[in-house]
Amino acid sequence: MGGFGAPVRPRGEATDPKMSPSVLQQRRHQQILSDVVRTYIETGEPVSSRSIARRQFEPLSPATVRNVMADLEEEGYLYQPHTSAGRVPTASAYRFFVEQVTSQATASPEDRLWIRRELEAAQTPEAVMERASHVLSAVSRGLGIFIAPPLARSVLEHIRFLLLPDKRILVVLVSPGGATRDKLLRLDRTFRQDDLDAVAGYLNRQYAGWTLEAMRADLRAQLENERERYGRLAGDALLLCDPVVTEDGSARKIYVEGTAQIAASAEFSSQEHLHDLLQAIEEKDRLIALLSSCIEAPEPVHVELGLDQISEAGKHLALVSASYSTKDQVQGTLGIVAPMRMHYERVITAVAFMAQFFSDTQEESKLS
Repeated sequence: MGGFGAPVRPRGEATDPKMSPSVLQQRRHQQILSDVVRTYIETGEPVSSRSIARRQFEPLSPATVRNVMADLEEEGYLYQPHTSAGRVPTASAYRFFVEQVTSQATASPEDRLWIRRELEAAQTPEAVMERASHVLSAVSRGLGIFIAPPLARSVLEHIRFLLLPDKRILVVLVSPGGATRDKLLRLDRTFRQDDLDAVAGYLNRQYAGWTLEAMRADLRAQLENERERYGRLAGDALLLCDPVVTEDGSARKIYVEGTAQIAASAEFSSQEHLHDLLQAIEEKDRLIALLSSCIEAPEPVHVELGLDQISEAGKHLALVSASYSTKDQVQGTLGIVAPMRMHYERVITAVAFMAQFFSDTQEESKLS
């Protein structure tokens, strides 16, 4: 598993200023803008031209740096909160920083070791997912979010059907690693336990290591192409693996950690904004929809700056997310939601590394 090294194309509002050829295609302006963003991330204070001049490899006077910063402010990359204060990066500056500066970053050996140790210490699939959200929260000082695979895409190792006294059928789905999920079915047709055992035996022989989604598709194909050969058994199997079993609904779990620390950040000193944010966090469907946007993104790590779609307070937030997969099929997503002033190199590389970890361990049965 390597670190993150693929291009990141952060998304944001369509009204952002375009990179001016006369400004951000000049190496000095790029370097100074990157240094302003990095300094502001480190300190949280408006950045002065003198402090930037001290960071330059080539000797530059504060006056020269001040002129460059004035150019950047005119183009919409910096703003001055008070006349006597230094400059603060805008969302456009963060977008430039993410795309230009972090594109070749890799997770540090220390972070890779720490993430592996934290996740491998968990004893159950549920504990792994909880630990993942905790690690993401610690890295970002924001919300760590982990979305478990929907039931239809969970890899199955074993399936059982148990006939209950009231004629309902308990479906027990066992994933690699021993994780189990149960579903109750009430069907119009009556089954005997012997019938259920025969169907379970057939499915376990033919489909161990498949997802429910793929299994249903294959059963349908068998019935269409070789009904005489497979008819009764495959038909019973398809009925017992009804879409009720495979629908996402309550089977899709989301793990969220870090609400207290994001609520304590300076960006949410307004009680109204804080209330909006906490309400958005409580409505888990909003977070699932937010992270799901990374599935269609061409980049391995999706970065979005300004999250107005989750709440009014979202304009101060950024999303860094990635999907994890097995056999080229997306299983779930993970990521962080945190104030825009964050350590992007560390967060992006940690999210990428963790997504790769889960993609690898999906095959090795740590999660499902």
